[in-house]
Amino acid sequence: MLLAMLLLSACSQVPPAPERNTALAAHPFTDTDMVTLAPLPADSEPLRAFPELEALVQASLAANADLRVAYATVDRARASAAEARALRLPQTAIESSLRFDDRGSQPGVETTQSTDFDVAAAASWDVDLFGRLRAAALASRADADASAAAFEGLRLVITAETVNAYLDHCAAIHGADALRAAIAAQDRLSATFERQRIAGEVSGIEVAQTQAVLASLRASLPVLDAARLASRYRLAELQGRPPAEASQLVTDCRAIPVLGGALPVGDGQALLLRRPDIREAERRLAAATARIGIARAELYPRLNLGGAVGLLTGGLVANATPFLVWSFPNQSPARARIAQAEAGERAALANWDSTVLRALREVETAITVLEQESRRNTQLGEIASAAERLALRSAARVRLGDAAPPLRHDADRGVAQARLAKLQSDIALVRSQFTLLRMLGAI
Repeated sequence: MLLAMLLLSACSQVPPAPERNTALAAHPFTDTDMVTLAPLPADSEPLRAFPELEALVQASLAANADLRVAYATVDRARASAAEARALRLPQTAIESSLRFDDRGSQPGVETTQSTDFDVAAAASWDVDLFGRLRAAALASRADADASAAAFEGLRLVITAETVNAYLDHCAAIHGADALRAAIAAQDRLSATFERQRIAGEVSGIEVAQTQAVLASLRASLPVLDAARLASRYRLAELQGRPPAEASQLVTDCRAIPVLGGALPVGDGQALLLRRPDIREAERRLAAATARIGIARAELYPRLNLGGAVGLLTGGLVANATPFLVWSFPNQSPARARIAQAEAGERAALANWDSTVLRALREVETAITVLEQESRRNTQLGEIASAAERLALRSAARVRLGDAAPPLRHDADRGVAQARLAKLQSDIALVRSQFTLLRMLGAI
């Protein structure tokens, strides 16, 4: 009767699943020209379209030391979960001993050396009446899942860092080419003004102005060269290589990796299942809830059934021993551990809410940045097209003798500068696309 009452009491102490505010993710994301609310494909692999970038990412993932540490942590957590599951089963052991008895130095029946050999099989089973071991197994499994999610999150971070370093490299390479074109156009303009100054057609002010602009453009070139080297060093570091081996990396970046079309972003509910940090927070919450069950089970008796059978002192011996442990009547330590576990669950629930809100904010911010950069990119494209049309008309007027040569050179410089600004925006637009994919947990 007492056992039945304890069982009923224990069942009433099982902690309910915490109420997660899933309504946080119920609202759809902002629909713009650059994104669509269609769900992301299950096999979405955007890097597959860019072999050079994909190879760099794979090399970074294979060489990263932090990722190896995280993988070892996952293995350890899974082994701990396997141990917790095994503890719910009966524990068995085989014991043996060999003993020599020397009863005297003179020969005889009473003094002949004898040998005793004992062997026994022992078994014990924690009955787990109140779910302590079950809760421990659930907590260990949730911890293992959280470690796996943390591992995936680190993979995402390393992938994003590699992509950003590659885009920095592309921006430096193509930016330097566009800047050299601008320098060449400005150099031609400066040379023309110098000839006109010698001929008395312009003053030294015009020459000084063109030379100042030319010097400013040339001063920007080392900055891009430094950025190119820095990005290669970063790629080498991500692959576990020293800076001296950065030159061995194959990173021509002949074409900027452009993601065509509107990006599918799905909805907030799908984001809860896809982002590794949200999955980790959810599993940490599940582990915290299970630990309340562990703590509450300490309020009730722990029953262990043990037994052994074997040949002991030459005969067959068997025994069974039930073992009961109950911390009663002083249960203050157990109730204190329950309070600690419940506080841990509240903290884990708050962390889950915070993680979801941060994820939603990051996605919305990435969508906004992508949309605004897309508009800026369109405007810069129109500026570049207008500069090219101006250059064509200026060249035609110079050929007809209707304008002086500096007009054409000045228009050519404008074209080079407009193309440089458009290129920088192209890189920023692609970076915004990959940032959105990272916020969605899709790269």
